[in-house]
Amino acid sequence: MELDGTGLTCAQVHQVAYSRTRVTISSLDRARASWATAQGLTGPVYGQTTGVGANRDIRLEDPGLDLVRSHACGAGPRIEPARARAMLVIRLNQLLAGGSGINPAVLPVLAEAINSGCTPPIQTYGALGTGDLTALATTALCLLGELPWHHETPPTGDDPRFPLAPSDALPFISSGAATLADAALACHRLDRLLGAAVEVAALSFTAVDASAEPLATAVQEARPHPGQAAVAARLRGLLTQELSNRLQDPYGYRAFAQVHGAAVDALDRARRTVETDLNASTENPLFSGNLAWHNGNFHAAPVALALDTLRAALAQTAQLSTARLATLMDPAYTGRHPFLAHHPGASGVLILEYVAQDALAELRHLAAPVTTGTAVISRGTEDHASFATQAARHTLRCLEPLEIVLACERTAAARALHGPPPPDRPLTADLDESRHALRP
Repeated sequence: MELDGTGLTCAQVHQVAYSRTRVTISSLDRARASWATAQGLTGPVYGQTTGVGANRDIRLEDPGLDLVRSHACGAGPRIEPARARAMLVIRLNQLLAGGSGINPAVLPVLAEAINSGCTPPIQTYGALGTGDLTALATTALCLLGELPWHHETPPTGDDPRFPLAPSDALPFISSGAATLADAALACHRLDRLLGAAVEVAALSFTAVDASAEPLATAVQEARPHPGQAAVAARLRGLLTQELSNRLQDPYGYRAFAQVHGAAVDALDRARRTVETDLNASTENPLFSGNLAWHNGNFHAAPVALALDTLRAALAQTAQLSTARLATLMDPAYTGRHPFLAHHPGASGVLILEYVAQDALAELRHLAAPVTTGTAVISRGTEDHASFATQAARHTLRCLEPLEIVLACERTAAARALHGPPPPDRPLTADLDESRHALRP
């Protein structure tokens, strides 16, 4: 995969993270230009000739590498290597976009780390959505040889090393690449899962003979939200038999296109927001032209807001899934025994409602917005935080409970469709099979 600082997508980040796709660099020209600008400046430059945060007014004659050493502090469990690898490819692509002022010779070394399977030992906690300073400072110390790289397989050569200069310290860590990594991975996987949810709904529609009238083209044209129209069109295409014209089905069917379409729209917005930052110069200061521009591009408010909206939309679409699951327990809709049981009085698949509601409760918890809070740190000079890091982390965590909710519905719908149910038995294997079927 060739990186040029302009075209990186969430899908490509996922590909590098989990498929170990190798990366190459197309050109270092923009990185070289910003480095030349940084090297030619003589006035005060934040983080290079001054301290950072509340120390911005203190001139430093010999800053050394104290910045990366002091900021390489995290807490909690280490993140999985795939998430760390996603961070590396995002930061590499951002640096290729130019504007950082970093020595461009470090970029091929970052590519070497990605291709050789080296990842930094990043811990979970330590960022507020204004830059992943702890994660990237830890990475910098790996490049310096002061911390060991993590290896998923035994290394075949020397670890990637680069002698970062003091002037490279802030340019290297001034990014939210770790937050964007979680956001990109979540967006890619949710795209697959929301697509699979339409297939699950089609099974339930068929199982209860739900009316397809709410999916009609005329209905969608009357209220032209893109996600709603796309969901309705796809579901119409999946329904291969004539369905009943029940006058009014429950909302789980009648409003499926509207609710699930809103989630699709929220995901599209989140993906576009994240991909903008995957290819952006989020540097502070930004070296452009012949100047250093001190700015707030590192602030991840757009990402945090988009992900808050997305998680709320996921909770809504999961709520409709549990509503359809409830109809699958009802003989008035399925024409079978209550709970799709083998014989009257048996529990059948009743337990699926417990499992689904447990997972839904987790989704509701994760859907709580992070953007209503803030933080004031560094003696008041950094007086707002987006908490995009938490928004991204929570969005990634939404994948499991959403998959479980949809798997419960799929398991019940399949049972309703496929003839007389078998005698009651543990449903763990059925649920596992449904979860596996929802994955690409």
